[in-house]
Amino acid sequence: MLGAIVGDIVGSVHEYRTAMSGDAPLLEPASRFTDETVLTVAVADCLLHHHPYAETLRAYALAYPDRRYSTRFIKWIEDPERSLPNSYSNGAAGRVSPIGWAFDTLEETLEEARKSAIPTHNHPDGIAGAQAVVTAIFMARRGESRDAIRTAIEERFGYDLHRSLIDCSGGGWFEAAELSVPEAIVAFLCSNDVESALHNAVNLRGDADTQAAIAGSIAEAFYNGIPASLSEPCVAMLPTTFRSILNEFQLRYCMATSDGRTSRTSTLGSTLT
Repeated sequence: MLGAIVGDIVGSVHEYRTAMSGDAPLLEPASRFTDETVLTVAVADCLLHHHPYAETLRAYALAYPDRRYSTRFIKWIEDPERSLPNSYSNGAAGRVSPIGWAFDTLEETLEEARKSAIPTHNHPDGIAGAQAVVTAIFMARRGESRDAIRTAIEERFGYDLHRSLIDCSGGGWFEAAELSVPEAIVAFLCSNDVESALHNAVNLRGDADTQAAIAGSIAEAFYNGIPASLSEPCVAMLPTTFRSILNEFQLRYCMATSDGRTSRTSTLGSTLT
């Protein structure tokens, strides 16, 4: 969850930009949280307090406007009929990371990811994108290798994750989940640490905040936490209500180790209805 928030903030100033150099700072004075953070916190709130996804996502978005929501999402918020949008974009994948920490089996995790996606991304590609991200997080926090994560996602979702970063970075602006989510996962797979995962995601030169949120959420689980140099300034940008949800989520589902890293607690998550 924190990895998605940090990735969102890092990516917030890099959309439409050229690639950043390897020694460029990840955070800039203009860095800010966007829709990925708002909706990630909303998903965590649902898990913690058994709120329904649709109403909670809408309530959070209305409470924090002007955070770069997509035109399609804004139409859904304002729709009095609350019809199900058939979106195949990467939005559900960008907000899904808390679910990767909250359950003790992959099947529970996949089913909850599906439920979280349906209110706004009721399309097989949108659902698959969310499920692919939680698969990577679930496996990473259980200590699985990069190769195991790559193989599992390729076999289950049909993504090509054997491409290089160069192969992924020249395609322009992709919000479709089937184009954006695999590339964000590749950004993680080609990383050496959290920082390089975020650099890789930003340098895809696409939907930078969403793709960095995805890569950051997987990197957090794989590398056992987010460095304080990134987590502390990013958490300081959040509203008090967001910090409260983040703290509650970490206390319930994660615990700090002696070296400041994070691991899964033994607390069981309960499937929402």
